[in-house]
Amino acid sequence: MKFIKYILFICVLGAMHACSLSKNLPEGEYVLDKNTLEGVNKANRLEIEQLYFQDPNTKIPLTNSSLGVSIYRFGKLFYDSAKVNDRLEEKEAELQEIRASLEEVPNDRKLVKRRDKVQTKIQDLEKLKEYGNFLMRTGNPVTVLDSAETEKTVTEIDNYLYNKGFLESEVSFEVITKKKKANVIYTLVEREPYLLDSIYTNSDNEGILTLINASSDETLIHQGENYDQSNFIKERERLEELLKNNGYYMFTKSFIDYNLYYDTTAKKINVEQRILKPSFAEKHEVYSIDSITFQVSPPSDDFLDRNVERNYRNIDFTFYRDRFSAKLLSSRILFDEGQKYKRIDIIETQKQLSNLDLFRYINISFDTVGTNLTAKILTQPNQKYQLTNQLGLSITEQLPGPFFSVLLRNRNFFRAGEILEFNTRIGYEGVASATDQGVYQSKEFGTSASVIFPRFLIPFYGKSLQKYGRYNPNTRTQLGYNYTNRPEYTRSGLNALLAYTWATRGNRQQFTINAADINYIRTPQISDEFAQVLLDLENQGNNLIWSFLPSLISSVSAQTIINFNDYGNYNSSSRASLLKLFVESGGTTLNLVNATSNSETTDFARFQWLKLQADYRRYLPLNQKSTLAYRANFGIAHPYGVSTGILPYEKYFFAGGGTSIRAWQARRLGPGSYTPIIGDRGRYDYAFEQPAEMIVETMLEYRRNLVGYFDMAVFVDAGNAWVIGVDNSRPGADFRFDRFYKEIALGTGVGLRMDFNFLVVRLDLATKAIDPSMPLGERWVLDNISFSNLFGVKGQTVLNFGIGYPF
Repeated sequence: MKFIKYILFICVLGAMHACSLSKNLPEGEYVLDKNTLEGVNKANRLEIEQLYFQDPNTKIPLTNSSLGVSIYRFGKLFYDSAKVNDRLEEKEAELQEIRASLEEVPNDRKLVKRRDKVQTKIQDLEKLKEYGNFLMRTGNPVTVLDSAETEKTVTEIDNYLYNKGFLESEVSFEVITKKKKANVIYTLVEREPYLLDSIYTNSDNEGILTLINASSDETLIHQGENYDQSNFIKERERLEELLKNNGYYMFTKSFIDYNLYYDTTAKKINVEQRILKPSFAEKHEVYSIDSITFQVSPPSDDFLDRNVERNYRNIDFTFYRDRFSAKLLSSRILFDEGQKYKRIDIIETQKQLSNLDLFRYINISFDTVGTNLTAKILTQPNQKYQLTNQLGLSITEQLPGPFFSVLLRNRNFFRAGEILEFNTRIGYEGVASATDQGVYQSKEFGTSASVIFPRFLIPFYGKSLQKYGRYNPNTRTQLGYNYTNRPEYTRSGLNALLAYTWATRGNRQQFTINAADINYIRTPQISDEFAQVLLDLENQGNNLIWSFLPSLISSVSAQTIINFNDYGNYNSSSRASLLKLFVESGGTTLNLVNATSNSETTDFARFQWLKLQADYRRYLPLNQKSTLAYRANFGIAHPYGVSTGILPYEKYFFAGGGTSIRAWQARRLGPGSYTPIIGDRGRYDYAFEQPAEMIVETMLEYRRNLVGYFDMAVFVDAGNAWVIGVDNSRPGADFRFDRFYKEIALGTGVGLRMDFNFLVVRLDLATKAIDPSMPLGERWVLDNISFSNLFGVKGQTVLNFGIGYPF
């Protein structure tokens, strides 16, 4: 909490240092204070507002100062443009000298290394000259009213309205100044928009006309709609794609032209869509694949005599040595000799071959002879062995921890595209203590050996490689060992995995089936304190202690991820969403044998369970600077059979934490209306983490760019976790339809994010608003917060520190 106060103090200090935005502004110049848009009735206001060439600085409320300007001005104190120019000229002169020396000694390694170093330095200096130093790039200068930029904005709005069908619109502006501030008022007179009337296609090519008419339901220009130039641009692109996917290899959108006939009285437009004839032939022709060659180029011409030629599926392969499987490679080539040219298959072939991770590049080109195409696929082998070391810092549950990992990859291990991987990772991880020891660092060690086959293995045979090649199928076999050392216990496990993965075109849907996931888990050491907690729970009828007995845990699971419109690209201006579904059956094979159930005398635990989880996320851009993000997460796990009501500890759900309900400490929320055991550090000093069998979470977050790399967020989180059935050790923890809605926890807060594109640092300050552990009628706790007590009672407000977005 002290850290937050320190941040606020720095922000206020920065505002005081910056003083007014109009500080030291020359006579006759004005700070742009506001852009006002008037007269918008039918046009899209948000799109018009994005056309402004000048935007006011984002100001600190109730002040005439800006954090971005403060940062910029502070950075400018350390910036000397003359010095930067001198250094740039010096380095450019040095580069010329090095290039002159390289002409005399072209292969001198020291000169080449020095040249590359100087070129990098020149690029950095050019960036420094154009954009200033890091602080200047993070902040922004004062926006001074520029009449030329205002005129350009008027022209841009006028063009926008014309292209949206408001052909007779007018745009004007007025500048109102007061002291050193300026308010620009843009006034629009829209008038009636022009509507599309008749739309017809003119072409003497019957094949093209048939295709266009057959796809008329997909057209982007419709009778009765406003004229919109962007729809005509998209329609040309659609038709080009349509025709190229139906054999018209030489067709481009430049052959599509539109004649517009205006009726100024009726405010209507008649559209003639013309398909122009090519200059190189009498008409547009359909092209077919005549032959396919696939060449794996050697590292240099010195190895040309080591080429191996082979023909498979009418594809002529030329390999550098006999190191590749023609059968495998042909399964990733999605077009055949004799079929019509289809651009989408060419693009997908390039992707599927790249997914094999066997080649440095994939180049597909065509030679034409009449209407026949000779397809040439040219590649070069990737390096066979790759050693990757990674040293970094992970942040989980607010605590940073260093880690080191090493990955050894052997490509084309069995000469059929297989990849052998050895992976080892060691580090410290921030975790929430299972008891009242707070958040701490646990020691983590893991190592595994995997073989990844670029096809489906057992039980798939015969033509499955060719049949499923377009779905990028993979089979992973893996053996691994994991070790965790926490203050409460030490846990180790051996793991064996057989997993199938595949994806649809464009990776819109990704599927994983873990056909066999077998784990042997031991907990050789448990602290006296934690052991006492488990014994106390057992005495109350909660047999969680069985989760820490030696056990052989096996499961079969499946997961699908459906990605709509590139979710995860947070710089996108398009709506996107993601749906993740997961189902698991544990201990399934125990149904086939007469296994004994867990009991008080059990020394080797067995588990059977069913688990289901659904996670939906949505990203909705509001404008260029702000977005709305939403997440809903539901999960349920049900132990049955020999489990006697207990799950393996890793299979429980936990609520609370930096990626869950943020106003509660990690894994401490719930379950239900149960009042957790409280430590000696206040009302919200929850002593133990709370495993549950069911979870419901929803999160709504408004995100907005503040300045440069800095973003802010306002969020509301709601949810809780429950157990299925009565838990005598935790009264109120069970899920009941007649009361669960009264047990929904609510937290709200604000966040600050530093988005450096390659890294997002996140600070979220969340406070409890509805606390289901309180008695009915007392669960609204937000009124604990006041001007004299900004963070409520001790522990009510939680600071979350993390890397990346919460969802």
